[in-house]
Amino acid sequence: MILHPEELTLAVLRKSQSMQSQPSLAKELDCSVGKVNYILKALIEKGFIKVQNFANSKQKKNYQYLLTQEGIAQKIALTEKFIARKKSEYEELQRELAMMQEGKIS
Repeated sequence: MILHPEELTLAVLRKSQSMQSQPSLAKELDCSVGKVNYILKALIEKGFIKVQNFANSKQKKNYQYLLTQEGIAQKIALTEKFIARKKSEYEELQRELAMMQEGKIS
């Protein structure tokens, strides 16, 4: 499934705090690890996510991604845009269906 760029960013924001690793998130989102890394870096640079490594972890490569207040606001804004886009798509499909049922289009 190919996601709209904003949908991919929203997915990373939504799953960042619970993700096990970048490769597992990439697999879940059906995209490359490089793309997930690129999005995470951009979100970190914008101040939407902050990174902490687990101090008591045996593997120092384990990180915890935390949403900042700005990240929560961005997540809300992207969610609102996503819902508006999906509502619009739904309404268009409803109009098409009604026209097909009336025999106006095939």
